[in-house]
Amino acid sequence: MNTSCKQTFFQSVHIPSILALTFFAVAHLFFVPPAVAYEQVPALMDLRTTFSDGAYDPETLVQMAARKGFSVVFLNDHDRVVMEYGLPPFRNIIKKKEELNSINKSGADRYLRTVAGLRKLYPNLILIPGTESTPFYYWTGSPFAGNLTANDHERRILTMGLEKPEDYETLPILHNGLSGSQIRAAMPALAAFLLCFLIAVYFLFKNGWWRLSGAVLALLSAGFFMNIVFARTSPFDAYHGKQGAAPYQLFIDAVAKKGGLTFWNYPETRSGVRNLGPIQVKTLPYPGMLLETRNYTGFAAIYGDTITVTEPGNVWDVALGEYCSGFRERPPWGIATADFHKEGGYGQNLGDFQTVLWLTEKSHQSVLTALKTGKMYACQGKFPRIPRLDEFSVSAAKPNTAPGMISGDELILDRNPRIRITVSGGVAGAGKEVQVRLIRSGTLIQIFKGTLPMDIDYTDFLRTPGEKIYYRMDMTGYGIIVANPIFVKFAK
Repeated sequence: MNTSCKQTFFQSVHIPSILALTFFAVAHLFFVPPAVAYEQVPALMDLRTTFSDGAYDPETLVQMAARKGFSVVFLNDHDRVVMEYGLPPFRNIIKKKEELNSINKSGADRYLRTVAGLRKLYPNLILIPGTESTPFYYWTGSPFAGNLTANDHERRILTMGLEKPEDYETLPILHNGLSGSQIRAAMPALAAFLLCFLIAVYFLFKNGWWRLSGAVLALLSAGFFMNIVFARTSPFDAYHGKQGAAPYQLFIDAVAKKGGLTFWNYPETRSGVRNLGPIQVKTLPYPGMLLETRNYTGFAAIYGDTITVTEPGNVWDVALGEYCSGFRERPPWGIATADFHKEGGYGQNLGDFQTVLWLTEKSHQSVLTALKTGKMYACQGKFPRIPRLDEFSVSAAKPNTAPGMISGDELILDRNPRIRITVSGGVAGAGKEVQVRLIRSGTLIQIFKGTLPMDIDYTDFLRTPGEKIYYRMDMTGYGIIVANPIFVKFAK
């Protein structure tokens, strides 16, 4: 190759290639991945209709929500509202039962057909069915002594995203009937009692004591046979005292297998002790259930009652700490629940309690995904005067890095997380005084006081190699905001 050819070759190939490689290498050093575009979509949860104890039929409720500008609505009617006390040994036959309106009493198929019809009528609205469930309660006292008490009847769990009638009919609660698999499991016992009955019938054709024995055996075997037939889908009953977390964990796991989500509702309710006709009901606050159960999706972090589990270092932080330490598969997420029955009930209106979802698209599946992954925050106000969390993110303190992660995300950092918080309240909230608390792994690390709108940029000079921590925030003053955590793993 002559000299001129060599010069032409290097000019046409090597020099452009070297420049291109240099450009891409430099660009890579300063490249910042584009931020994911999230839209804030307020959702209404924990709403009752006339399928249970709500004041409005589903269409009226949907219309009310649409008029107020909501496009995501969760219906959480009661799956069963039953109290039942039976006498031994045939408690499933000889019993006193009181049952009110519910999904399963009206028919789960009818409930879901109603939801399907409303989805067609209001295609721009995302309507998600579910339940408010009482998996378990137990009796103490005696109807003869006048102190019969139903304990834990108001330990409630919300389910969301159940789309099949059998999902509702086979939930393991005390007063759902046996499922097909449970009937098959009971077949040996049923066959044994049927055989006893046939033997008893044979004895009836004998004389003397044989006939009397046959009559007694026939009654007993028929009674036990029918007692199994009328048994319930839950393996627990209301007559053997407190059963700990087991009935609730069974329920949570069953809903998960059906593809649904579960949220503990109002864990610190103060309204659970009162007289109810000839009996008493007694449900004490149950925040400990958040630690005793696993793999539920979340809990009510805001509702119309006192709550302390969201205070720094309390139950929620203990559960989040267990997740960070590897003792819990998933973190529990906080939502806002309304317990809405009618406009003005308990001084509250539709829209006062909102769970605001961070969505990349408006769809049924993206809503459920946001709930599963903690892409949301809970807020409370007096509609339409509702506070807004415009930003809550964590990123690296140094510039030209990846965009900040939001609630439900996890990022890996070397040191010094940068936390951005922006809260506002619209025209009505402008100038209102608020207090924002920043919490790191259960410890309150900073309190910010100011007026709306408020913009916070805080760098936490922290590095704990190999450790997973989290940040969360809340706001009070102009309503309430409780944000879900952002997790940070420090590089080793």
